[in-house]
Amino acid sequence: MDCDPNSSNCTQICSPYPIAYDAGSTVGLLLYQFCRRMFTFLLPQLSGIAGFGRGSPSLPSQLGLKRFSYCLVSHRFVDTTESTSLNLYGGSYYDDHNIKGLSYTPFLKNPATGRHAFSVYYYICLRKITVGSKPVKIPYHYLAMGLDGNEGAIIDSGSTFTFMEKRVFDLVAHEFENQVSHYSRALDVETITGLRPCFNVSDEKTLSLPELVFHFKGGAKMALPLPNYYSIFSADGVVCLTIVTNGGTSNIRISTFEYDLENDRLGFREQIC
Repeated sequence: MDCDPNSSNCTQICSPYPIAYDAGSTVGLLLYQFCRRMFTFLLPQLSGIAGFGRGSPSLPSQLGLKRFSYCLVSHRFVDTTESTSLNLYGGSYYDDHNIKGLSYTPFLKNPATGRHAFSVYYYICLRKITVGSKPVKIPYHYLAMGLDGNEGAIIDSGSTFTFMEKRVFDLVAHEFENQVSHYSRALDVETITGLRPCFNVSDEKTLSLPELVFHFKGGAKMALPLPNYYSIFSADGVVCLTIVTNGGTSNIRISTFEYDLENDRLGFREQIC
């Protein structure tokens, strides 16, 4: 039954949603016409959610935006109320507020599979991954977008997680294992955390770990700061690679992202927010 616009009571049944987000979650009812929102937040710093995908119900589509951007804060702010601004651009305002120093890679055309989920993603072309300047030998078809939409890479503005398909992850993890052979493996911590590889660096005065870089179509490179993909997981001085498969970790931080919808491209740069 439709809601009466003049009534404070709504009888329209709205769809419920559950969303896991970082260390907590949010659940509630979707906002539909005059239905009142009912949210339950398990993380105090969350105040609401909005869709930013390609679909017509998304906020950029409804506002007719040409571009939106945001900056991700450091891990040290995860348990605080620290936040940054979400910037929405449309009309002539767009042309006067360009973000300097961004690297760009084009969005790919979404696959025509008939499955709605694949129509709202932002697909990008990941060409290769390097560890310590050495290209990881990943077959190209592991990274390329498939005709059914199941393969390839997407950038997701609504998730803090990075997911790497197992075939790709195993090759990347193996390259780290080869290049960090000067540290002993902490297999007990790997068993407890489910992360790998982990290394014991308790006796080291300085830490030497290879750089991780994602290379995208158009020449754009995303070099991740070391704290974004290696973290200390033990008081005994053990560091673990925090990129995993069949799950995810928050490894894209301290960065600005721009979704340039008018020119169909993604821009990014490292930045302290």
